[in-house]
Amino acid sequence: MSDEVFCQTELNYVTAQGIEPKDVTILNGRMSASGGGWEHRGFELFAHHSNVLNWDDDNEVANLYYREMTSLAKALSGCTHALMEGHINRNPNQAVVHPDYAPIQFVHSDFTETYGKAICEYYESDEDGPRNALKRANVAPEAVRASKRILILQFWRNVGEPRMDLPLAICDAESVSREELQDFHVSSYAGGDFGFDTFGVLAPRTDDQHRWFTFPEMTAQEVLTLRTYDSERAALGKPFWTPHSAFHDPNVSVGNPARKSIEVRATCLFE
Repeated sequence: MSDEVFCQTELNYVTAQGIEPKDVTILNGRMSASGGGWEHRGFELFAHHSNVLNWDDDNEVANLYYREMTSLAKALSGCTHALMEGHINRNPNQAVVHPDYAPIQFVHSDFTETYGKAICEYYESDEDGPRNALKRANVAPEAVRASKRILILQFWRNVGEPRMDLPLAICDAESVSREELQDFHVSSYAGGDFGFDTFGVLAPRTDDQHRWFTFPEMTAQEVLTLRTYDSERAALGKPFWTPHSAFHDPNVSVGNPARKSIEVRATCLFE
């Protein structure tokens, strides 16, 4: 096995009948010569210092980390505003609170072409999340619908042990066609009222068609950026999706150690 290969494992693709496990090769993103950055292949790893000391403290995360990620979203995208309305801790304790907070173990990309309309309606609602995000950014609800472009950047950070049982695999967006994406509706996520359409990903026709990567032994001073929606690319028929999934690291037993990660999502607006 070359240094570029991290492991052989199974990923759960979707079918009309449910889930189809498929053997895949996960490449080591730190060693791979394949580039392109988040604007092309949909993801990119950055060194990024955070001043957060306690990732389990929701107030500290909201008061400090949201500002840090807002600044990063603006720097990466050049957007006018970046709205940060919540975060998700994925760890065993949170998975007990709600199963949706466990690592997601099927191949998906978060949002379809309909997300632009859905996110405009969300920020015009009376939900606490969007209200607080608009207030933090000093932005009126109308600014979302008036935005010339809406880009969603998700920031994934490992805040647990460097090697974990269910790390994140990310697929090169340009290796997945629209025909391989199956739309389905999520009426509620973790008990929330916001419904949206998401993509399940169909198994590739050939074994090497989808190019999968992971970044081993991430620290809390690194952040992985994923593009999960872009109204501009969607209008042009270009890939705006970034398929991803948790996967079993064959060299780590389940729960020893369990994954601890945090995710925030920036809604980037362009005037």
